[in-house]
Parts: sequence; C-alpha cells; structure tokens
Amino acid sequence: MKHTLKSIFSMALMLVSVSALAQQKEKDTVQSGKTQRYGVRVGVDLHRLAKSFYDDNYKGFEIVGDYRLTKKIYLAGELGNEKKTVEDDQLNFTTKGSYFKVGFDYNAHENWLDLENMIYVGMRYGVSSFSQELNSYTIYNTNQYFGQNTVISGKEYSGLTASWIEVVGGVKAELFNNLYLGFSARLNYLVTNKKPDNFDNLFIPGFNRTYEGKFGVGFNYTLSYFIPLYKSKK
Repeated sequence: MKHTLKSIFSMALMLVSVSALAQQKEKDTVQSGKTQRYGVRVGVDLHRLAKSFYDDNYKGFEIVGDYRLTKKIYLAGELGNEKKTVEDDQLNFTTKGSYFKVGFDYNAHENWLDLENMIYVGMRYGVSSFSQELNSYTIYNTNQYFGQNTVISGKEYSGLTASWIEVVGGVKAELFNNLYLGFSARLNYLVTNKKPDNFDNLFIPGFNRTYEGKFGVGFNYTLSYFIPLYKSKK
C-alpha cells in the first residue's frame, strides 16, 4: 500500500511537472509573438496608368516597390516616365522624361493576428532627367484693339535635371492573399533644378507642378503584390 501511494504521488508530481512545462511553453510562445514575413512587394501606380487613357495631354507610368528590412522599416522606391503637355493662358509646353526615387517607410500600424497592413510615413530622394518643348507662347499687349499675339515656337530644351526630397504618408491594405491596394500623398521640396535659358521648369517628371518656386505635391494609387522570401519569429 505504501509503495502504491508512493507511485501515485510520483506520477502526480510528474503530471504537475509536465503541465507546468506545457504552460511555460505556451506562455513563451505567446510572448514570442507571431511569425513575421519578410520579402519584396512590387506594383504599379493606377492613377498614372488610368490618366494615360483618359487625358490626351498626358502619358506616364510608375513602378513601385518596397523591401521589408525590420518589423517596422521598409526600403522603398519608385521608377517612372512621364510626358505632359501644359496649356496655360500664356504658355503651351510639353515636358517628357524619366525619374527614380529611393527612401524608406516606417509602418506605424500595429497589426492583429496575421494581418500585414500599413499606415506609414517616410521619405524619398528623387532624381529626374527630362526635356522641355515650348510649343507656343502669348505676348501680352496692353492695346486690346490689336488683340493678343501668339507665337508658335517649337523650341526644345534638353539635358535638364532636377532632384528633390519628398515627405510621404500613406496606407497599404491587403485585398487578397499577398495583393495590396495603396494610397500615398507627397510633399516635395526641390534641392537642385537645372533650368533652361529664358524659360523655367514648370513641370518636372516625378515631381509634378512647381509651386512657389521649390515646392510641389503629388500622390499615387498603387496595386502591388508581395513576394515572401523568408519568415522570422521573435
């Protein structure tokens, strides 16, 4: 009987130990957090793509991408090409060229479970190479009797460049497995701007219209696909 009680007591201690180990393991698993996926996300700007079809004065595309470096930090960039004709009261000109931007995004959103959505802020450094063609311009005449004098020019200014810094804010939401829809707004500030003689860079590919000399704004709507490379649980 004494031997039996000792055996039962030993088994009880063993069960308690196993239960304690199981609880500790479960606690450690909860504290360790969910599995984080790391990889590359690539996509296109839907706004520029759509505008190329409905706006006769615009043709352009933009490829977007990001790479997850840490839980919160993403290396990000854009590459694109634009051609735009601007018709103002006094000027009609066409700008065409290519650009690229590189920088980072910080994801401020705390996802639940296995969600991987983003509410982010970031910065970019952009560089553009382009040309301007002055199609026509109007000479202002104070004597309205003779009307306005419009000059057909066709003069082209090539080899133009510009660089700028962007402050970015946006969101990316997963629609389906690995497929994301995003939106971002940008505030741009010109760092360098090689201007043509007797003219100005009123539109810069990738930068958009210039306002107050050095400032510009922009935005994009993106559809992108995430390519997972590895997983990490911390």
